[in-house]
Amino acid sequence: MEPLRADDPGELGSYRLLRRLGAGGMGRVYLARSPGGRTVAVKVVRPDLAADEDFRTRFRHEVEIARAVSGRYTAPVVDAAPDAPLPWLATSYVLGPDLTEVVDAHGGLPERTVVALGAGLAAALTEIHASGLIHRDLKPSNVLLAADGPRVIDFGIARAIDGNRLTQTGVVVGSPGYMPPEQAMGGDVGVAGDVFSLGAVLAFAATGRNAFGEGSSHAAMLYQVVHAEPDLTGVPQRLQGLVRACLLKDPAQRPTPTEVVAALAPHGVESVLTDWLPSAVASTIATHAAGILDLEAPEGPTARPAAAFGPPATAVDASGGGAGPLPGGPSQYGTPAPGTFGSPAPATVASGLTRSERAMASRRRILGVAVGALGVAAVGGGSAWWLRKDDGPSASPGGDVGSGAEPEAFATPPDGVAPQPLWHRSTAEDSISSTRRLLTHEGMLLISADPFIAYDVKNKGKKRWTSTTDLPVGSPLLLAGGKLFMASTEGDGVLIGLNARTGREAWRSRLGRKLRVEKTIAVDEKNVYVTVTDLGESRSATDFRTAVAAINHSTGRQTWLRRRDWGTDDYDVDGTVVGKRLIYTDSKMNITVRDTATGEQLWSNKIGDDWQWTPAAADGLIFLPGENLTGVDIDSGDVRWTLPPNGRRGFDSPTYIDGVLYVRDHDDGVWAVNAKSGRKIWLCEDSGARRSPTEFLRVGSTLYGASAMDEGGVVALKAKNGEPRWNYNDTKTPGAPWHLAASGNRLLVTHGSEIYALPAV
Repeated sequence: MEPLRADDPGELGSYRLLRRLGAGGMGRVYLARSPGGRTVAVKVVRPDLAADEDFRTRFRHEVEIARAVSGRYTAPVVDAAPDAPLPWLATSYVLGPDLTEVVDAHGGLPERTVVALGAGLAAALTEIHASGLIHRDLKPSNVLLAADGPRVIDFGIARAIDGNRLTQTGVVVGSPGYMPPEQAMGGDVGVAGDVFSLGAVLAFAATGRNAFGEGSSHAAMLYQVVHAEPDLTGVPQRLQGLVRACLLKDPAQRPTPTEVVAALAPHGVESVLTDWLPSAVASTIATHAAGILDLEAPEGPTARPAAAFGPPATAVDASGGGAGPLPGGPSQYGTPAPGTFGSPAPATVASGLTRSERAMASRRRILGVAVGALGVAAVGGGSAWWLRKDDGPSASPGGDVGSGAEPEAFATPPDGVAPQPLWHRSTAEDSISSTRRLLTHEGMLLISADPFIAYDVKNKGKKRWTSTTDLPVGSPLLLAGGKLFMASTEGDGVLIGLNARTGREAWRSRLGRKLRVEKTIAVDEKNVYVTVTDLGESRSATDFRTAVAAINHSTGRQTWLRRRDWGTDDYDVDGTVVGKRLIYTDSKMNITVRDTATGEQLWSNKIGDDWQWTPAAADGLIFLPGENLTGVDIDSGDVRWTLPPNGRRGFDSPTYIDGVLYVRDHDDGVWAVNAKSGRKIWLCEDSGARRSPTEFLRVGSTLYGASAMDEGGVVALKAKNGEPRWNYNDTKTPGAPWHLAASGNRLLVTHGSEIYALPAV
């Protein structure tokens, strides 16, 4: 900022000029004030350009464009005189430096600042695009940082979406390193082009350098933009996924500005803008604001020096203001006079204050509250993101919320963009059970591994406890009454109960010298149901009779013991309890139903060629997979309904959720079926994964599925219609199945020895 010179006008229209802000290729920029006390930035066109009628036509059109954009995160046009002898344009004056100056002085900005910056800039682009415009030159020097949020300026090369009235010469216009590949190659630029520029600006803000290289020629940088991947080293991990998604070469795959806003500020942009700037930058702006508000117009041809705004010291040399949107003109700022750098002055910093507002501002302070950080991250080299609050004490809905804890809130990424793990752990190879669903309890993920471990579903998957009990690797887990139950085949074969909070052994149950517990089947509120080898009923040294037993999990004592029928007495069993019925399948292709109170067998039938599934049952029915999907009466085994696959191949085992069956067919389709009637609700023929899921759970409006094949990974479908949302996968543990569980708004996933926590969004 400089004093006015002898050849500078004292007034333009009704505005009194106060200081020079700078000069660009199109003209000079002045700080001015209206008769009502509003501070503005006025851009005055050079005399030689003013004499060019073609230029006047373009300038008039640019004024029309600038007037069309007036929003919270842009500097609106307040007045203009495109037909004056010297055309000029007045915009609200933004009290803040541009992003280039701040980064030059401070380096990469903190994560919370970049998050707020991204939310504000995306909101500005939404405003711009809603007016039918494309900015086409979003770059750090066109971004001003005010205390109450960022502002986008300079629409001098913007053009209407429905026409190309400004640049018809075939010349590529824009800034290397920030223009999208389609613009660099001379193609059409749309909304997605501005999103690419946004991603490049955020990378610069976070790292202090251009994502496509520094110091190289324009041609070399354009080549990098078109052909190379961005270097996001130094971008906070939580932000990498979103930035990478914005910088995708294919415009159609980039998120929209609205989606960026939703990702970074799910509770509104204002929620991330309180105290959004580093203290040094905020202090400089506030101190400068006090000086600007006290400026008066000079009385003579030479203006008096600007008020002392505090020294730059190690702070940004950014005590001037920003003018925009100013066609073709840079935002330039003067150097503050020497003084003492200190706390923010008692002023509320805003754009275009009147005199009455200034009086109020002098008695205010900049207010702020702590904002939880939100973020995004990348999966490998692809585009994936996740949003979260800072990890803290475990708290999540659905039974895992501690007293007084607030549920987490995750924003929804755009369809086609998978979330990135909140954390990732690896266990010993082949140590996790490959056949059982995962269990969660009081904010913990319980893993039957070697050793047996409980991970905090938050806090980056920190270990909550490790059991010292010697347990078989991958032993199936059952959970009830705060205890974990599993069978140990070591020694005499016992049932072990562990305290789920601590991992310490609570009790062991031995059924007798000749009764050996082999495997847990199912659990309810009273009993654990297990298979038993009855050594006293052996027919030979190698041929033993087997039984089913119920063991009270409060006392560890046997409730009942029943022999299994010949032909159903294999050790491999999977089961469940529904109401008063114990239902289990065995590897001899049978399904058996027993009364839980007495152990009496109600019926047993053959089930076909595939037994390796846990029975799904609800509402008085058992749901059987096979060539058809079948609902049978739980008490009698009679068929109640049959659903054929309608030209597709047969069904895997279904999952029952709130009256709906979700099931994969053998052609990789996913079905939703009314459990009561057996009628199809919807069929998703392509889930977006290489193999469709076989295991399902639902959180909110999203259905999540895990594939029994490693190439399938985890998919997310819209529960109402089966429309695919995203597919998450890794390149680890070939051949291993995927399993999943939910804890509040977190999705817990295992793939062989790998464990992931994903946001359930």
